[in-house]
Amino acid sequence: MTARVLDVLAAFTTDRPRLTLTEISRRSELPLTTTHRLVGELAAWGALERDEDGRYGIGLRLWEVGALAPRSLGLRESAMPFLEDLYEVTRENVQLAVLDGTEVVYVERLSGRAAVNVITRVGMRLPLHATGVGLVLLAHADAELQERVLAAPLRRYTDKTICSADELRRVLADVRRTGVAISDGQIELVALSVAAPVRGASGDVVAALSVVVPATGTNPLAYVPVVRAAARGISRVLGHH
Repeated sequence: MTARVLDVLAAFTTDRPRLTLTEISRRSELPLTTTHRLVGELAAWGALERDEDGRYGIGLRLWEVGALAPRSLGLRESAMPFLEDLYEVTRENVQLAVLDGTEVVYVERLSGRAAVNVITRVGMRLPLHATGVGLVLLAHADAELQERVLAAPLRRYTDKTICSADELRRVLADVRRTGVAISDGQIELVALSVAAPVRGASGDVVAALSVVVPATGTNPLAYVPVVRAAARGISRVLGHH
């Protein structure tokens, strides 16, 4: 039963956040009658919400529970003052992300109206090889995870996306050497990301922080000091010295 409930929730994605009962049934590969019963129970609890058109979406109750995830909750609280400072200095997109499997998950994002438009949002997942925060997290991940990512097909988003394992290996070495990652137009050609690692009390990298700016006419090196300073500030709050 638990697996079936998870299948229903997994039917919702960034691309398809609102689904009809029939679509949920098809995407979860469950019989319509079973789907109807599970969706009704989830809606009654607040995990799903039904709109006026009869479509379902993730409910606030589930969001409340998800917000309690330890890696997200304590990290976001510690990071928020530094994220706000970085946003005030740059007036660009400021993002905080963590590693989950072979993907990066965004746990916080600040953005202004004048900032370059990006596809990321809180809770979104993206591959490690194509984002600034992802490159930071992958560069400091264990060797087994690095080799797993390097051996898998690297999805291409733009002409600038790193799709060669040899090139990615070189980039990861540069990230470890310089302490920052610069991802230029890998997800969207209009955007450039400058990212740095956030470390916990033990010294391990527990998150990555980035600022995303327009790719055209931007000197990424100008953002390195402020991004590093913000990441180090969060690291100090988390107990790293």
